[in-house]
Amino acid sequence: MNPMLHAPIRRTKIVATLGPASDKDGVLEAMLEAGVDVVRLNFSHGSADDHRQRLTRVREIAQRLGRSIAALGDLQGPKIRIARFKDGAVHLEEGKAFVLDVSLDSDAGDEHQVGCDYKELADDMQEGNVLLLDDGRLELVVNKVDPPRVHTTVKVGGKLSNNKGINKQGGGLSAAALTDKDKEDLKTAIDIGVDYLAVSFPRNAADMEEARRLLGEAGKEIGLVAKVERAEAVADDETLDGIIKASEAVMVARGDLGVEIGDAQLIGVQKRLIKRARSLNRAVITATQMMESMIDSPLPTRAEVFDVANAVLDGTDAVMLSAETAAGSFPVETIEAMDRLCLGAERERSAQESGHRIHEGFTHIDETVALSAMYAANHLKGVAAIACMTASGFTPLIASRIRSGIPIVGLAHNPVAQRRLALYRGVVSLPFDTSGMAAEELDAQALDLLKQHNLVSTGDEVILTRGDHMNAHGGTNTMKILHVS
Repeated sequence: MNPMLHAPIRRTKIVATLGPASDKDGVLEAMLEAGVDVVRLNFSHGSADDHRQRLTRVREIAQRLGRSIAALGDLQGPKIRIARFKDGAVHLEEGKAFVLDVSLDSDAGDEHQVGCDYKELADDMQEGNVLLLDDGRLELVVNKVDPPRVHTTVKVGGKLSNNKGINKQGGGLSAAALTDKDKEDLKTAIDIGVDYLAVSFPRNAADMEEARRLLGEAGKEIGLVAKVERAEAVADDETLDGIIKASEAVMVARGDLGVEIGDAQLIGVQKRLIKRARSLNRAVITATQMMESMIDSPLPTRAEVFDVANAVLDGTDAVMLSAETAAGSFPVETIEAMDRLCLGAERERSAQESGHRIHEGFTHIDETVALSAMYAANHLKGVAAIACMTASGFTPLIASRIRSGIPIVGLAHNPVAQRRLALYRGVVSLPFDTSGMAAEELDAQALDLLKQHNLVSTGDEVILTRGDHMNAHGGTNTMKILHVS
């Protein structure tokens, strides 16, 4: 018997950002071998050619490794920043006056004033507002608005350098979610063939719907990811649900969100957002500073260990690495550490039990079959895998909303659907082209494929879902329990 047979399969997926660190010889392949499921192309940095070349290399390596790896393009969005200082950086002292002046020359900042790239800043300000600079490290209190200037008093001081971000505590900056740069980057994303596209700073469902419209027919197979990072997005359940429903996935973008709503509120919001996204049949990514110390260290801190584990226990589909893999000194070691932590957390019983929608009715046949398959798998002794023949990836997505320790195998003929499955918790994606198969061959061929990949062995039971008409969207209407002989 193969010693790898029934080895633990990590259910939580790893998203890794590409950058200068991953461009070094041999690093990208080592990262993918270490367990990356989704690569992130950050459009805040690099040219269109940079992203195209990186994705081409990912696809070549993935094919060589026999893996389905998804690509997530991430739009910069309206990141509001101060301009630059003539001497490189200043120190703001508590209690001193400081002016944000959008009319000031972009290189003329000093310890008294600085320019800003957001020309409508004064229109969004009023006396008493609190502005947070450099991810909340500095705080300014607005005491006078005199367009185009905003006069403030330094509440929390410190070093302030060029191009640092500005957030308004509690949210309320009116900048549109999609900038002109984003619209150009969206075209690049379509051109290079990403599988998912993340929209930064959406305020409501309308922002996601605009992105969907801009993707058009050429980008119809690209899944939208809403980066939840504005206070307005989580201000009420109706707005948040609208954003989730308008997307294929959501990202708990804890950096800007934490700055706007405060760290104390962020804890509960993360847990509620993960739970709500899963209940609405959407995938969810937890992001920002998950292994931040590993930018410079080969081992994570205990706090980072627990942060990753808590996200896994909350039910997140994926955990994301940013600078750790894009610019850090230990990108491969970071992925290996995250892989260990996810597997460790998934061994806990609470990560394998579910009461998901157990008291709710269902409205769609394919949804009913998918959820029934998961309940059966969790309760029938001897089941080693759930296999879902799928055209679009919907059935494995629905099945993966239920916690389980049993792998869900997405058998997809469409390469795009195969890669999209790479984001879903607990789903193993395998190519399965049924176009040349007779109907009576399908079950046996599916079991053979699972055996080839060491997912099942003789004597196991497999729960199989499929439709009467293969390769048809939304056609799943059958569940079978098959014995592996």
